[in-house]
Amino acid sequence: MNQIKKTKIAIIGSGAAGLMLAAGLDENKFDVTIYEKNKTPTRKFLVAGDGGLNLTHSEPLEQFIKRYTPSSFIEPILHSFSNTDLQAWFNTIGIPTFTGTSKRVFPKKGIKPIEVLNAILKIIKDKNVKLQTGYEWKGEEMEADITVYALGGSSWKITGSDGSWTRYFKNMGIEIIPFQASNCAFQIHWPKNLISVAAGLPLKNIALKSLNIRKEGEVVITEFGMEGSGIYPLSPQIRQQLNEQQKAIVSIDLKPSLSLSKVIELLKNKPTSTTMTAYLDGTLNFSKSQLALLKNLTTKEEFANPETLANKIKELPLEIVGTGPIDEAISTVGGISVNEIDKHFQLKKWPNHYTIGEMLDWDAPTGGYLLQGSFSMGYNLAEYLNKSTVVNAGGNN
Repeated sequence: MNQIKKTKIAIIGSGAAGLMLAAGLDENKFDVTIYEKNKTPTRKFLVAGDGGLNLTHSEPLEQFIKRYTPSSFIEPILHSFSNTDLQAWFNTIGIPTFTGTSKRVFPKKGIKPIEVLNAILKIIKDKNVKLQTGYEWKGEEMEADITVYALGGSSWKITGSDGSWTRYFKNMGIEIIPFQASNCAFQIHWPKNLISVAAGLPLKNIALKSLNIRKEGEVVITEFGMEGSGIYPLSPQIRQQLNEQQKAIVSIDLKPSLSLSKVIELLKNKPTSTTMTAYLDGTLNFSKSQLALLKNLTTKEEFANPETLANKIKELPLEIVGTGPIDEAISTVGGISVNEIDKHFQLKKWPNHYTIGEMLDWDAPTGGYLLQGSFSMGYNLAEYLNKSTVVNAGGNN
């Protein structure tokens, strides 16, 4: 009797994309081995969970998709396996989720990141997926019918994500987009007086705008510049300006809840016996950091003129001159150009070799979007391979 030989699949990298792929592959069709250069799998996944493991975001899918760059690349991937699909999947493996006040989705309170990882590892163990740790890929052809690369980006080298794999793909003629920091600190040359007063302080309830893209959120003023969830979503727009002009302009709306006309009205009604600083602090409820920013980035004449000051409050320009070190960035953009793969993540120049996850050139802000993108790619590729007619590449005996 002829026995169908399973197709051998090598998955290089055990991050979110690689693990989701392994968890979704049909064990009756595939003999799967994961190769990981660290001693343990998914270090970046665990590091990301130190402050609470943000699995995805709960906003409507059409809005969700717009958070990605390029959104045209990610759209069919997320339509196939959405943020609600991911929450349902986690629930089926014993990891119920909850949505926080920020609309971000986390494992149910009390469930630690290591428990989430162990739940995924149990699935792949039950499917007889082999996990080989301490294996660093250096460009060699794997002994497999299908090879999937899930090697990560170039941030957080301590977790093994160092981007060193790019040279091997370059040697094969595959286009590599240089890595750049994303969701990172941005450099601003602050006045010394501002730093002495406001370094380390948050700017809350503000809105930031760059290239006509506006986001509300919170940032922190640092000696280096600025960082935080309020500015991370503007990474693509800031990078574009830095690449083209070596500087980027971001404006801050210090009172997004008030219109310009309302701010002008309030400032014109300031009692003559009250200083502008005291009035902003009391009537407009300005924080110490907001006051410091406004006073240090306006002239005395501008600060004293209600209309001019109101315009500065609603649109205070900042000049960004650089990004923080790429290794300190939360994520990176760059890697293998998405033009090098087909709609199923297969390299056009290298049949039966696929790439998924952060090693591809796509971008997303923090808030669960990065993990969702990687999980969705792994799930989509598993679905495609499970249904593919070319599943017995190992042949028949």
